[in-house]
Amino acid sequence: METISSGNSYLCIQDEAKVGLIHQTQIAHLRNLGHFIAGRLMQHNSRTFTRVIIRIAMAAITVGVAVMILTTAVISGFKKEITEKIFGFWGHIHITDSNIARNFEVVPIEGAAPFYDSIRNISRLEYARNLTILGHEVEGQSRVFSTNGGVKAVNPYIILPGVLSHQKQFHGVLLKGVDSTYSWKSMEGFLVQGKADVRPVGADKTPAILLSRPIAEKMQVRQGQEVIMSFIMQGQQIKRRFYVNGIYKTGMEEYDKRLCLVDIEGLRSILGWPQDEVQGMEVILDDIRDMDVIADYIYSEILPAQYYAETVRQKFPSIFDWLNLQDINEEIIISLMILVAIINMVTVLLILILERTQMIGVLTSLGMSNAAIRGIFLYHAAYIILYGLVMGNFLGLGIAWLQMQTGFIKLDEANYYLDSAPVLLEWGPILWINAGTFVVTLLTLILPTYLVTRISPVKALRFS
Repeated sequence: METISSGNSYLCIQDEAKVGLIHQTQIAHLRNLGHFIAGRLMQHNSRTFTRVIIRIAMAAITVGVAVMILTTAVISGFKKEITEKIFGFWGHIHITDSNIARNFEVVPIEGAAPFYDSIRNISRLEYARNLTILGHEVEGQSRVFSTNGGVKAVNPYIILPGVLSHQKQFHGVLLKGVDSTYSWKSMEGFLVQGKADVRPVGADKTPAILLSRPIAEKMQVRQGQEVIMSFIMQGQQIKRRFYVNGIYKTGMEEYDKRLCLVDIEGLRSILGWPQDEVQGMEVILDDIRDMDVIADYIYSEILPAQYYAETVRQKFPSIFDWLNLQDINEEIIISLMILVAIINMVTVLLILILERTQMIGVLTSLGMSNAAIRGIFLYHAAYIILYGLVMGNFLGLGIAWLQMQTGFIKLDEANYYLDSAPVLLEWGPILWINAGTFVVTLLTLILPTYLVTRISPVKALRFS
C-alpha cells in the first residue's frame, strides 16, 4: 500500500473530496430546479397578455370539471330515482302464469304454496359464466361467480281492471291488490295525503284504496272521501265502495294515470278465489345486480312449466333502454369537456414557450438539457391544471349541494318523471374525473413541449 506523506498531496486529496461533495449537493438541488423555475413563473408573471391567457385556461378547466361533476351527479341521481320508483312499485322479478295475456287478463296461480317458500328462502347463489377477455368470450373457459345477495321478500298481488266513479265522474283504473307482507316503505316516499295503508277502515270495515294525485284531481276526490268501483264479472256488473285512505304521486305517468292500491282480500272476494290463489308474485332482492341470475334460477329450478319469471327490466324495456341512453350522454359530455381542456392547455403551453424564448436560450447556454427545460413547462402546465381542478371541484360540488338543498333546477315532470334534477354524489366517479382530466391533459402536453428543441440558443440570445 502506498502512503502519501506530503502535506501538499494530502491537501489536494482533501480538496478533491470537497469538490465531489459539493458537486453531489448541487445535483440534488438541480433535480428540483424545473419545479422551482415553474413555481417562480407561476407567481411572477408580469406580462399582462400571458396572465390573461393563463386565467382563461384556468377558467376553462374550472368550468369543464364542474360540468363533468354535475353531469355525473345528475345522471347518477336520475337513474337512481327512476329505478327506485319502478322497483318500489313492481319489485325486481315477476312470477305469473305463462299463458297470461298482456291485456291484464286475470289468470290465477293455483297451488302457489309449494314453491312460495322455496323462492323466499333463496340466499346466495353460485353460477358459472363464460370467461371474457376484453369483452370477448373465451370458448371452453368458464368462471364461477356468486350473487351479491338473495331474495329479500315475496309479495303476492292481483291486478284487476275496473271503473272508478265519483260525483258523475268516471275513470278506468287498474286495482293492484297487495297483502299484509307488502313493504310500504317505498310507497311512503310517494305519499301526498293520508296514510300508506289499505286495510279496511271504520266499524263497517270499508275497503280502503290509495289513489294517485292525477286520478284524484280528475275525479275531484280528496282523502277521507268515498268512491265507487265497478267491475264486470261473468257478464254482470259488481260495485264496491272504497274509502280513500291516501293519495300518492310517483311522477311516472304510466302509473299515476291508472294504478290504485287496495287490499288483496277484497279482490279475491270479487273474483271468488280462495286465499291461496294469486295472479302473480313480486320478488324483492337484496341487490338489483342479481336480477337476471336469480330470475333464471327461479324459472329453471323452482317453477313448474306453466309459470314464468321475468325481471322488471324485461317487463318495461323501454324505460330501462331510455335510462341506458343517459350513459352515452354522460360519456359524450365528459369527452367534450376533456377535449376542450386539452385544446386550451396546448394553446397556453405553446404561448408560454414562445414568450419564454430568451429564458430557454439562457438555460440552454448554461448547460441545461432540453428534457429539463421541457419539464419546466410541464410543471407550469400542471400548476394551471391543478388550480383549475380545485376550483372546478369547488364550483361543481357547490352547485350540486345547492341543488340537493333547494332543488332550484326544475324539470318537466311529464317528460322526465321528476319535478327537479336529482343529484347523487359518488366519490369514486368524482376522483376518476379529477385523475383522468389531470393525467390525460398532461400527457397530451408532452408532444407540444418538443418545440423547445427547435429553439436555437444563439438566435434566442441574439434577438432578445
